[in-house]
Amino acid sequence: MDWVTGEYELFEVCEPDVHSIPFVYNSPHSGRCYPISFLESSRLDSYEIRRSEDHYVDELFASAIDMGAPLLKANFPRAYLDVNREPYELDPRMFEGALPPYANIGSMRVAGGLGTVPRIVAENMDIYAHRLPVDEGLSRIEGIYKPYHACLRKLISRTYANFGMAVLIDCHSMPGNIRLAGSNVRPDIIIGDRYGTSASAEISRAALHFLEELGFVAVCNKPYAGGFITEHYGRPIRSLHALQIEVNRALYVDEKTLLKTSEFYAVQAALDGFMRQLSNFVSEYAVEMAFAAE
Repeated sequence: MDWVTGEYELFEVCEPDVHSIPFVYNSPHSGRCYPISFLESSRLDSYEIRRSEDHYVDELFASAIDMGAPLLKANFPRAYLDVNREPYELDPRMFEGALPPYANIGSMRVAGGLGTVPRIVAENMDIYAHRLPVDEGLSRIEGIYKPYHACLRKLISRTYANFGMAVLIDCHSMPGNIRLAGSNVRPDIIIGDRYGTSASAEISRAALHFLEELGFVAVCNKPYAGGFITEHYGRPIRSLHALQIEVNRALYVDEKTLLKTSEFYAVQAALDGFMRQLSNFVSEYAVEMAFAAE
């Protein structure tokens, strides 16, 4: 698959018939259209390079569209460019030539190989056989990263203008071997609100409660509290709320073959119920906040 041919959009907004709820859904890591030139530059095969995908997350949350919320989804793969990073988190060891002075070369994510242009995929496998030209990395940021975030900002601004608030749900998946530190608990879903700074406590608590009612083992912020998107767009004091949601892949994907399991549609249906409950809660919450402000 090669979006360079023009057959694929870099990313797309799936719009509802009517934008009727104050939500925006975002799936930045589920892209699975790999440029041929990228595959040719990689030391990994077409299966190994997919290890960083949030497999089928865009499909898991697709019913948000029918509920009245737009869904922004990347078609480019995370291994090619990660929009859940600062725009210039770059590893100088990856590139031929000097990075611009404003590049953040010292972040923990860069050190771990997971910058804006990643060096590795999951299981710590190096992506590239050779260093990349600096201009190649910068062109991905200019041509994909910046337009993607411009689109996301526009969706959030439109939602806020229409409803007086906006709730961004940033949708991801996590490996099946994740355990809570110091225990054998394997969470099914992790809600991240940057330790209370990206969304109101009421919305975060409601999200956890609804997930638990549906039978999921759900926790908040550990080990994933939210990435750049959650941190950057969540401003609860301004009625801009952002939650990251990580779904355990082992619930719905065979992590060896990367194919959907028979449980995929059950998980999808349960998340449908979660989204509806959260939407109803936020509608009531918004009314209460409006009364409180009078």
